[in-house]
Amino acid sequence: MKREDDQKLWDILGQVRPVELSPFFPRNIVRKIKERPPGFEKLRSWFSLRKLVPAAGLAVAVIAAVLVLHQPASHNPEESAPDVIAAIDPQDYDVVADLDELLVTDESNLWDDETQTL
Repeated sequence: MKREDDQKLWDILGQVRPVELSPFFPRNIVRKIKERPPGFEKLRSWFSLRKLVPAAGLAVAVIAAVLVLHQPASHNPEESAPDVIAAIDPQDYDVVADLDELLVTDESNLWDDETQTL
């Protein structure tokens, strides 16, 4: 940028007193750089025992709550039996057996009828 381009800017810059650095400035910068922990140390500070114990306890509590609340229903064969079978009296077994035979003969007749029409 030339002085002729922006005279006001150059006038303001001329009024500012120059900053003088301390003779210890480079030493202080190097000390600050050495004080900073490397990347691994930063990551390690996130996983301190002080933070991991409560986080692990919370995770275990959440998993336990999910398992307790979403437990599948147990399967008992006695409870899942159809009501129709439970409602049949012992004296009706003969009738049911006759109905089974009728259904079997009806199914075989069905196949016989189809073969006759072909």
